[in-house]
Amino acid sequence: MSSMTREQFSALVVRYERLVYTICFQLVREPGAAEDLTQETFLSAYLHRDTMPEGYERQWLGRIAANKAKDHLQSAWSRRAVLPGDEEMPPGLAPPAEEEALRRAGAAEIAAAIAELKEPYRPVCRLCLLEERSPEEAALALGRPVKTIHTQLSRGKRLLQERLERSGAHEPIP
Repeated sequence: MSSMTREQFSALVVRYERLVYTICFQLVREPGAAEDLTQETFLSAYLHRDTMPEGYERQWLGRIAANKAKDHLQSAWSRRAVLPGDEEMPPGLAPPAEEEALRRAGAAEIAAAIAELKEPYRPVCRLCLLEERSPEEAALALGRPVKTIHTQLSRGKRLLQERLERSGAHEPIP
């Protein structure tokens, strides 16, 4: 499609802008960031329009949008020093032991421990704990049933807690 004119590309933007924004927003959950990522997606698509498979524009743009959003989440994660939710919990709403252990451990130790997990726990924990995706979003991304994701996340958290306790990354849970 290297012969695509500006007018044709503009029509493509008009047709798929909402889809691209929705994909970005579903992943990053911030309207401003989703708008920026939508613009980045279309800029990248324009620069690489000669590689767009004819008849698959929707899927191609969706993949670019998802990749832009994932890159944004990864860079946001690397800039962060602590897990979200590190602020004080209201009395009576203490998190389960695994989440408390994860909360206490440093972000770098958690990321390293997740990277060492075996399948099927590594991608589930990466999506749900590092990228802050819901189990439903992880199920969609990985093509697994939501119930399976919940089970794998629970087991993955337990494995992470054990690993972090062994490494001394945090004080033991009372």
